[in-house]
This record gives sequence, C-alpha cells and structure tokens, in this order.
Amino acid sequence: MPNTKSAERRMRGSARKEQHNRSIKSNLRRVEKNFRTLVAAGKKDEAAKLLPSVHSTLDKAVKSGVVARPTVNRKKSRLASALN
Repeated sequence: MPNTKSAERRMRGSARKEQHNRSIKSNLRRVEKNFRTLVAAGKKDEAAKLLPSVHSTLDKAVKSGVVARPTVNRKKSRLASALN
C-alpha cells in the first residue's frame, strides 16, 4: 500500500498505463497470429494484403512506447520473410 498521497496517485496512473499497454500488446499478438495463420494455410495473397496493416499496428505500438523500435523492426522483417 502507498504511504503518501503522491504514491497513491502514481499507483492509480500506473494501473491505467498498465491496462492501456496490455490492450495494445494483446492486439499485437492477435494481429500477428492472424497473419501467421494465413501464411501457414498458404493464403499468400490474403496475407500480403494484411501485411501493411500489421506493420502499421506495430509502428503505432512503438509510437505509444509500448514496444521498442528494434523489436518491431525485427518482427516486421521476420513477418515479411515468412510471407516470401
């Protein structure tokens, strides 16, 4: 439990940010999984149409500070090579 009022406020803010970050990360996992299932099923044309939106979602996660830029670059590269 927090000992001061400011610590209590920080705890509330941290909980809000944690929930926001968790929703973004779960969305990333969902989008990436959808893409990988399309690739595994051999539906390359559908996966190719989905790839730009996957990249956009990853870039938005970087913009909000949820995921680091090098991690996203690595994921984007691996997803593109999985498609090819």
